[in-house]
Amino acid sequence: MRGEAVEVGGERSWPTGWQRLKLADVGRWLSGGTPSTSNEAYWGGDIPWISGASMKDFHIKESDRRLTPLGAKNGSRLVGKGTTLFVVRGMSLKSEFRIGVTQREVAFGQDCKAVIPKDGIDPHFLAYAIRVRTPEILRMVEETSHGTGRLDTSRLQELEIGVPAMAEQRRIVAAHAAFERRIAALQGVLGKLTATESALARAALAQEDIDRWEQVLLQAVASVAAGVTLGSEPVGDGTVELPYLRVANVLDGRIDTTDVKKVRILRSRYERFALCKGDLLLTEGGDLDKLGRGAVWDGRLDSCLHQNHVFRVRCGERILPDFLALCTASAEGRAYFQRVGKQTTNLASINSTQVKQMPVPLPGVEEQKRIIAPIQAIRSRRTALERQIAKLRTVQQGVVEDLLRGAVRLPAA
Repeated sequence: MRGEAVEVGGERSWPTGWQRLKLADVGRWLSGGTPSTSNEAYWGGDIPWISGASMKDFHIKESDRRLTPLGAKNGSRLVGKGTTLFVVRGMSLKSEFRIGVTQREVAFGQDCKAVIPKDGIDPHFLAYAIRVRTPEILRMVEETSHGTGRLDTSRLQELEIGVPAMAEQRRIVAAHAAFERRIAALQGVLGKLTATESALARAALAQEDIDRWEQVLLQAVASVAAGVTLGSEPVGDGTVELPYLRVANVLDGRIDTTDVKKVRILRSRYERFALCKGDLLLTEGGDLDKLGRGAVWDGRLDSCLHQNHVFRVRCGERILPDFLALCTASAEGRAYFQRVGKQTTNLASINSTQVKQMPVPLPGVEEQKRIIAPIQAIRSRRTALERQIAKLRTVQQGVVEDLLRGAVRLPAA
């Protein structure tokens, strides 16, 4: 049923019977800390120590770093189950607001704040009511001298939320949980499909088949090109600003376009850097075991470019892009890139000549199609499922937002 929440003069008006509270008044606020890392008696215990980097799940219960009871008493802070915890400092604040609810007793660092809700406020409801204000919260984030994000707690505490009776809070939490269960079930299926795809890919290039196929260098069946170099962009007439893919967008087996940057180039150079559907993208550098990771571009963005740290491999008539991607991602392909890659203190890299000289097994095109067909079928199902999950997330967001501002009310059972 519809509620009564409206916005008047930019301020929210909550339904009759809801409390209107500033975040400063929703519970007891606590700061965390880090025990001395040089004292071995403080670390290696059973108490999860939550930092901005380790807070990745809404349901907070685990961390790679753990404290002893002595460590928790000397420089950190312990909170129990049902505490709302969120990040107030760190690089993650540049793009996201991490918040969750503790599922057990944990300690936490100074990059986080905790709120123990007062009586009458459900901790999960509180976390959802804060998280739904993420766009406003991210606008409060300031950049420190070290380049990290910092959230001014005093400004955050001025935000207001509407708090219904506990019974309605729990109905809202239950509605959110119902969406989460459905999404988790779909993600379970997605995990199985992903595992199946990986298994098929590993089995596709059997050694006995490779031994009977022709072996060629990659440059004999495809062209390799580097992308646009960033910095000192041209201005004025004859230029155009376009999206481009960087290393962060090119993952192992898929392209992520949730965060795509733009660059300005001369129109005359567009053809040189433009991507076409079917181009295989390979990363130039990173960790040694991630050299040459990549995926086939599906053309989802019009007029898209690639950065110079991403190689564009354009296949000729003798090899299919998906088959070549199978070869570069195989154990033999990864071993080749690791063998020829240039290793520095923190990173490794390959150059275009090394990509061109990669040995590639080359069956006939029809056999390539037969090999990749079952993998493509699984991949198609996986893509459809990913879209279904994304759509469900969008619906969930809209429904929960309406519930949290009282625009929609859930009837009592």
